[in-house]
Amino acid sequence: MSTQAAESLPVSPSTVKSEHSCSARAAQQRYAIRAGIEATLSQNVRTCGLRRTRYRGLARTHVQHVLTAAACNLTRVADWIAEPTTTPRRSTRFHALRTTTA
Repeated sequence: MSTQAAESLPVSPSTVKSEHSCSARAAQQRYAIRAGIEATLSQNVRTCGLRRTRYRGLARTHVQHVLTAAACNLTRVADWIAEPTTTPRRSTRFHALRTTTA
């Protein structure tokens, strides 16, 4: 394409940049969803041995996957219940000074 043909295009550089940022945001959202799914699959592979099936046949393998997913969800709920809702905060310097002098 010649420079004269490129100059006659009706697209401004700012339009191209905004379209790129929109597509980048969409790709980032899609990747965030995929990252969550990959983390779940990784957890099931590491903790429950999901990489290899114990059974032959699609129906039995499906039951194994459903039960593995249920077990994963139960462990996540147990961890969620056991974990405190607020994160422990470090004491401020003033509070530490006050407790050492008191």
